[in-house]
Amino acid sequence: MPWDLVKLNSGYEMPTIAFGTWKLGNGDGPINQVDQAINVGFSHIDTAQAYRNEAEAGKAILDSGLKRSEIFITTKYSGLNGLDIKTSIKNSLENLGVTYVDLYLIHHPRLAVPDIPTAWKEMEKLKEQGVVKSIGVSNFGVNDLAVLLASAKVPPAANQILLHPYVYATQAPIIEYAKKHNIVIEAYSALIPLTQRPGGPVDVPVRELAKKLNVAPEQVLLAWVKAKGAVAVTTSSKKDRLQRYLDAGDISLSDAEITAIDSAGAGGVRGLQK
Repeated sequence: MPWDLVKLNSGYEMPTIAFGTWKLGNGDGPINQVDQAINVGFSHIDTAQAYRNEAEAGKAILDSGLKRSEIFITTKYSGLNGLDIKTSIKNSLENLGVTYVDLYLIHHPRLAVPDIPTAWKEMEKLKEQGVVKSIGVSNFGVNDLAVLLASAKVPPAANQILLHPYVYATQAPIIEYAKKHNIVIEAYSALIPLTQRPGGPVDVPVRELAKKLNVAPEQVLLAWVKAKGAVAVTTSSKKDRLQRYLDAGDISLSDAEITAIDSAGAGGVRGLQK
């Protein structure tokens, strides 16, 4: 299952598939699901202040018995309860039960208050302090990234964005801009064509490829994400599905197959930002 590590511009390496805790809720549910994901083989956990389950993710990570260096933790500044970046990371670290996170993201450009340059300076301070290894953003467009880079001392290591075939044409400029500036793209909600928009035009090439390659449709979509050079952030409560997600790392799509999916997605419907 060659979901390789990607080298970030910060010098650190990040696993290219992550288990996300968005929409998992609170309590034993997310603890058990993160635990299951780790046991299946996920070594990158993606959470956020806004998901309100950092503590559950942290408990599962602690209970796994893994060394801190064996698990990559991403969390996000979501402006929860009006708290600032400095206070929020302190709370996130306490919730997760760790002394640092591997990647800390500004969840959305609208949360960069009073403005992007000022907020980014606060992120840079956290990196200097060692409480975060790498810093990045989420849901940033090309203009947002340009504003950030204009004054940044430390460039963002990653930009986590909505990415699936129906929004690829819209998101392609962001992907190209990020590539030009050595910013890794992370893709969330890549399975929307199957989970929320079934019956659309993307179903045709995806299901044809699944049959041809003898794999599941969701594996084809994750292979598409990998082909775009993006890190996949995904989730499931089902153990067998998580295993298929990891196995999707073995799938290589041809240029023609990728283009067929791109073409089917062009002009399609949008997913929702998280």
